Formats: sequence, C-alpha cells, structure tokens
Amino acid sequence: MGKKSRAHAIIHGRVQGVCYRIETKREADRIGVCGWVRNRKDGTVEAVFEGDAGRIAAMLEWCKKGPPLCAVTRVEVQWSESSGEFEGFEIRFG
Repeated sequence: MGKKSRAHAIIHGRVQGVCYRIETKREADRIGVCGWVRNRKDGTVEAVFEGDAGRIAAMLEWCKKGPPLCAVTRVEVQWSESSGEFEGFEIRFG
C-alpha cells in the first residue's frame, strides 16, 4: 500500500436528493477509503477521504460522475496528510 493521504472535497451541482451520500459511502467501502460525507446547507456535498493516494484518486474520479440521477458540475479538492482518525466511512448529518 502507498502513502496515506487525505482529500477534502466539495461537490457542486445537483447532488442532494439524488442518493449521492449513500452511493458515495457504498463506493468508498468498495474502493477501501475511510472518512465521511455530508450535505451542506448551500446545496453542495462535502466529503473527506483518507487512505492510499491512488484509492482516493479513484474515489475522486467517481465523485465527478456520481450516481445516475445527479449532475456534478465541479469538484473542489484540497489534499493534505492523513490524520488517521477514521476507522471506516460514514454519512454525517448536520
């Protein structure tokens, strides 16, 4: 496994009310990254992914497309070092 990394992503577009969070969790579990995803009040979705940089990159590629009913217009990403604080991937509320 490669170096552990962290990516903080803000996903823009039609991403709420289209199962984006649950599908993000499903894909994160499949790819093998930790972190969380949540809806934001401004209509975007926010996510943090930690793990192998290659796996995170694959997750971010998935985020650009998302589940079938969504329409992603932009994904903003900030990379940093892994905090190691997560044991799995969860959906957060609020």
